Amino acid sequence: MIYYQTNSLVIRNMKQLDAQIFTDEEIAQGWHTDISKYLMRLKDQAEGKSISLTAEYEGYPAGYVNVYLIGLGGPFCGMKLPEIVDFGVLEKYRRKGIGSKLMDVAEQIAGQYADTVWLGVGLHSGYGSAQRMYVKRGYIPDGSGIWYQDRQCRPYEAGIANDDELVLYLSKELHN
Repeated sequence: MIYYQTNSLVIRNMKQLDAQIFTDEEIAQGWHTDISKYLMRLKDQAEGKSISLTAEYEGYPAGYVNVYLIGLGGPFCGMKLPEIVDFGVLEKYRRKGIGSKLMDVAEQIAGQYADTVWLGVGLHSGYGSAQRMYVKRGYIPDGSGIWYQDRQCRPYEAGIANDDELVLYLSKELHN
C-alpha cells in the first residue's frame, strides 16, 4: 500500500527486499545491525501487529519506521496505545524531509487507533537528531525516567550502559 507519493518520495509498506537493502546500507555506514530486526518487523506486519513503512527516495529505500498497533513494552504497555518503533533514515538521505514525512504518516496511522502515540528514544549521541526531531514534533517525556533493557531504572542504579538499550519514553497527543 502507498501512503504518500510525490515525484521523488514514496512512503509504502515495507517489502522483503527492503530488509536486505537496509541491512547492507546500515552496515556500510558503521551501524551494528543485522537483517533479523527487519524480518521480525515484516513478520509482525504480516500478522497484523504493526504497519512497517519504507520511504523510497528517487526509487531507492531511504528510511523506515514501524507503527505497532499496541505497544511492545515500556511505561505505556498494556494501555492499548500505538507505539512508533525503530525509526531510521540512511545517512546519505538525511536533510531531505524524509524523516519528517515518515513520522507524519506514522502519526496519521497511529491516530486511527488512539489519540496518543508513544515511542522510546535512545539516549546516546547517535540518537541526537531523533531526540531533537521528537521534541520539535511535540513529544514529551512520560515522567517514568530512563529504561534499560525493557525495565525502568532505579535512581543511582549501577550496571547501566549508554548503549541502544538505554531509552527515554515520550508520548504525543494526536488530536486536540
